[in-house]
Amino acid sequence: MFLSVFDIFKIGIGPSSSHTMGPMTAAARFLDALRSGTQGYPEAGEPASVTVSLHGSLAFTGKGHATDRAVILGLIGLLPDTLDPDEAERLESEVHARCTIAPQGLGTLQFNPATDLIFDYGPPLELHANGMIFRAFDAAGTLCHEETYYSIGGGFVLSHAELLSDREGRPNSLRDEKEAKQFPFPFGTAKEMLEMGAASGKSIAEMKRANEQVIHGEDLEAKLKLVLEAMDGCVERGLRCDGILPGGLKVRRRAKAIFAQLTDERGHNFGQPHVVNDWLSVYAMAVNEENAAGGRVVTSPTNGAAGVVPAVLRYYRDHCRGANSAGERDLLLVAAAVGGLIKHNASISGAEVGCQGEVGSASAMAAAGLCAALGGSNEQIENAAEIALEHHLGMTCDPAAGLVQVPCIERNALGAIKAVSAASLALRGDGQHFMPLDNCIEVMRQTGHDMNLKYKETSTGGIAVNIPEC
Repeated sequence: MFLSVFDIFKIGIGPSSSHTMGPMTAAARFLDALRSGTQGYPEAGEPASVTVSLHGSLAFTGKGHATDRAVILGLIGLLPDTLDPDEAERLESEVHARCTIAPQGLGTLQFNPATDLIFDYGPPLELHANGMIFRAFDAAGTLCHEETYYSIGGGFVLSHAELLSDREGRPNSLRDEKEAKQFPFPFGTAKEMLEMGAASGKSIAEMKRANEQVIHGEDLEAKLKLVLEAMDGCVERGLRCDGILPGGLKVRRRAKAIFAQLTDERGHNFGQPHVVNDWLSVYAMAVNEENAAGGRVVTSPTNGAAGVVPAVLRYYRDHCRGANSAGERDLLLVAAAVGGLIKHNASISGAEVGCQGEVGSASAMAAAGLCAALGGSNEQIENAAEIALEHHLGMTCDPAAGLVQVPCIERNALGAIKAVSAASLALRGDGQHFMPLDNCIEVMRQTGHDMNLKYKETSTGGIAVNIPEC
């Protein structure tokens, strides 16, 4: 199971990778299945109508995360990485007005969002908290196709069969025979990563780049540049925009005003030494305000944690001595390597393990990446990731009103600050430390497994139920 840097960092839209991008992608996969006609019921006729039921966290916080909107857009054939947000709003309105969809190659299908898009608040589906069931019926109402999908975090989507197979056959290492032959450095744990680095004399960034070139070849650098530009563009848009975020909480955008204050104070002698934390915070908040507004963001590794890595990248570029474009690319590659380890061996899904899997993972990725960009050894990089992740363990996912706003926006700011602190601590040492990253990832997995469901993106506990009456 090779996870590319472009699997971890996907360009899409807000507010949620698991609740927006995932369901939109699942809808597109269902349309492809209908077009293929290979898995239908023989006694049924051609598809004439479609229904979708959302389960678990997708039901409980789906409206706040715009899951209903994502499903509608997916069913008309739009995808997260290419849709035009302004055009999407018009097309969604047309579906509500006509109660039909007309996906390419399938003709006109009946679909009334008010009755055919169902939020099921009962128990979640068996395999994952983010489950959805798509059904198609013929003109007589006979079921002609059904598929269950799970949005497992970061925009990744698996069918029921795929997730079942993944769980039954999940190895402890990525290094199976086939993958070992395909990729030069098929590490599936941090221990393997360090061992391969020691044996080859290569850095983590060099090993990750060699793996990526197997898939992307000469296009790799150009694709990395696109991701970096998308991240920085999101920061820039967030620093320019103000106003009230959508959703009903009336949360004000703050990044623009804070950025203006910081810019005005530059060069003055009265600034406090810790002002660098404000710069990190404003970069992260800018991204997550854009995400909350439904703008274009990069999963890093999720939308809810999309501000941490871009903030640390911007900090590296604009505030660190000796920063250069090669360092930015190394930061991205190493961050993706760590994110892949966490996703493979635990989870990056807030609905599965809480926010430790989102902001905690993002902070570990950013810490490792910054440590690499600043010249850290492989052992220091692994240490940086462990420090950042260790100090997010147990963090719950309890967004107010199911919106990716409170506490998510500020939480990304603190995740970025922790990432820089972790990288700095690791660089002060020699890479030797008590808790290996692999063990810390396993602790996160176990903690998420034991965590009460109400603290895993259902908005039924924690901050979500302890907010002031408005």
